[in-house]
Amino acid sequence: MEYQDQPHKRRVRYKGTHPRNFQEKYKELQPEKYADTIEKVIQKGSTPAGMHISICVQEILDFLQIKPGQTGLDATLGYGGHTSHMLKCLESQGHIYGLDVDPIEIKKTKARLEAMGYGPDILTVRQINFAHVDQVAAEAGLFDFILADLGVSSMQIDNPDRGFSFKYDGPLDLRLDPEKGVSAAERLKEITQEELEGMLVENSDEPYAREIARAVMQELKKGRAVDTTTRLKQVIEHALSFLPEKEQKEAVKKSCQRTFQALRIDVNSEFEVLEAFLDKLPSVLAPGGRVAILTFHSGEDRMVKKSFKRFQKEGLYSQIAEDVIRPSTEECARNSRARSTKMRWAIRA
Repeated sequence: MEYQDQPHKRRVRYKGTHPRNFQEKYKELQPEKYADTIEKVIQKGSTPAGMHISICVQEILDFLQIKPGQTGLDATLGYGGHTSHMLKCLESQGHIYGLDVDPIEIKKTKARLEAMGYGPDILTVRQINFAHVDQVAAEAGLFDFILADLGVSSMQIDNPDRGFSFKYDGPLDLRLDPEKGVSAAERLKEITQEELEGMLVENSDEPYAREIARAVMQELKKGRAVDTTTRLKQVIEHALSFLPEKEQKEAVKKSCQRTFQALRIDVNSEFEVLEAFLDKLPSVLAPGGRVAILTFHSGEDRMVKKSFKRFQKEGLYSQIAEDVIRPSTEECARNSRARSTKMRWAIRA
């Protein structure tokens, strides 16, 4: 019997005893094969590369009160963690629509959920922005329950090719759908110093907005590109060099977080998208239908709170959350990315 030589594909080699770069973490990137490794990473309070740990799962399920036969919507499908838990509640009766704008992750998530047994008979996955929830409702009918998790998925944050984090060197992109719109690097080229300063204040309450905006524009005027995550971090470090040395490291870290957040919100028109979604919510919820929304910064939370209060006053919501629901101390210890989470809910009249 003859055997044809098959080229052996070796895994990525890395220096030292542990992988450091995203591409080198082959065990974390294959959770179905290395469950023990995944659990060890989670136990340390970290999120495995290429994964996303769903936040407030029990709190969401307790509120939504999903029953077999209902029709639901996960407006932000992401890794599919929340969706899988909601699908279990349906007990093979009913349907869930899952929406996401990310063309890269949506294919992986659909395949992952299909492997769990959730096919088109109970799950419809659509690549569409949740601002167009009315278009989905025209096909699906009114929803009995809706979830929107407004956080960026860990898979996007941890992948340096997406440019969402200053912790890894990569292109300064920040688009949820890299096939549409302009990247953050291109956006910086087309706005003024005043516009950038206003963006940093409005989108992330950046206290050093003026200094950072001035530093970025000075670099661009000198013909120096600010087109990678590392370059933007270096510009921010230079902009804050006037601070006392003992304060600089923490100040730079926080200003980087806020600056990347502000740019991400801008290039993805996140506030405009959220406003459109909130305005359409009452018209796509069935009577008695429930909606839960997870927010991750004060701007989002203010918008959700204001919308829920307005529609309650108009009689469209019978009840709304009086106070935000936060993840437990135990959940925050297990998943550090849960710390800034706030959950609000409303019930359709």
